[in-house]
Amino acid sequence: MASFAYRGRNPGGALVTGTQEGASAAAVADTLAGRGIVPIEITPAAGAGSGLGAWFSTLGEERIRAVDIMLFSRQMHTLLRAGVPIMRALAGMQESTQHRTFGRVLQEIRESLDGGRELSASLGRHPAVFTPFYLSMIRVGEMTGRLEEVFMRLFHHLEFEKFMREQVRSAVRYPVIVVVVMAVALVIINLFVIPSFAKVYKGFNVELPAMTRFLMGFSDFMVSYWPLMLALLVGAAFAFRGWLRTATGRLAWDRFILRFPIAGKIVRKATLSRFARSLALAMKSGVPVVQALTVTAETVGNTYIASRVERMREGVERGESVLRTAIAAGVFTPVVLQMVAVGEESGALDELLLEIADMYQREVEYELKTLSSQIEPILIILLGMMVLVLALGVFLPVWDLGKNVLK
Repeated sequence: MASFAYRGRNPGGALVTGTQEGASAAAVADTLAGRGIVPIEITPAAGAGSGLGAWFSTLGEERIRAVDIMLFSRQMHTLLRAGVPIMRALAGMQESTQHRTFGRVLQEIRESLDGGRELSASLGRHPAVFTPFYLSMIRVGEMTGRLEEVFMRLFHHLEFEKFMREQVRSAVRYPVIVVVVMAVALVIINLFVIPSFAKVYKGFNVELPAMTRFLMGFSDFMVSYWPLMLALLVGAAFAFRGWLRTATGRLAWDRFILRFPIAGKIVRKATLSRFARSLALAMKSGVPVVQALTVTAETVGNTYIASRVERMREGVERGESVLRTAIAAGVFTPVVLQMVAVGEESGALDELLLEIADMYQREVEYELKTLSSQIEPILIILLGMMVLVLALGVFLPVWDLGKNVLK
């Protein structure tokens, strides 16, 4: 049997990690569920003999996207509301889907249900497809008998997540293109343009301006050592990715992102909007506050904010109010804290959390719409400085030569 590394939550909500042998990731998920552990991630353990074969076997598989889970949730809501049994609903979706990988997942879910497992446990056999938040919501729907309602809420939640990702992607597309074009132009100028001018200037047998000497020296360095610079750049990228995979590195990077100029406030508001909406959705579905905070911490997408949410959960477990723990978290604005206070006093915290999510979402939409106008002046200044340096370095010797000829 192969060995798998796993991350999960024990019955107390604490994060646990380890390795477990099993015939497949689904079998390991069943073993963990039997021990009361909710799996978050299950991957082949490093050095496993079947790792290379498993990697080759996944090359031809189509990746399951968030939109596939979103459509699955909407279809399940429609079928269950119409009175279609779960097994028939899953069979119909398996037959109609064009997504072979997702069809295989649906087949395994049906087999698991045939084996007597609940739907949440069957979905939990695929931690790479269904998030802990998704599984917790399904579990609550099973306990309360409101499974079709939970599927609709999950659909709206995933739709919101998709909208936020598309908004961010469209907002950063233009700045990224400009920065990439500037970098490519700088490389081409240093590798091909400046060396041609340098040959001409060396024939003048005159002292060149400092700016020109700097550009020629930097160009000579790039021409001579570009393979080394490329190797260092690639190595730095891999080292950075490896650092991000560590718990310390991810926490430090996510905290740095929140303080980054312009983009930091957008990331913070989008993360807090996701937190408020996820927590409100969980509470509306009947999830206890402590458990809701635990699963919400897994959905915020920022480990620093997630650590603050974990502290909130610990405070609530000690008997503190949500307001007090939110103040101690230090990531919410005074307006949000006031709304949380009103929600706790009126017993409508879930409704006020939805208001908070909508407020942050509107602010994020406005920030994204004005993001290009905020970044454009910075890009124009950088582009102007680059053009100025290149123009002075390239044309100052020509001007000096013209003056000498006129004399």
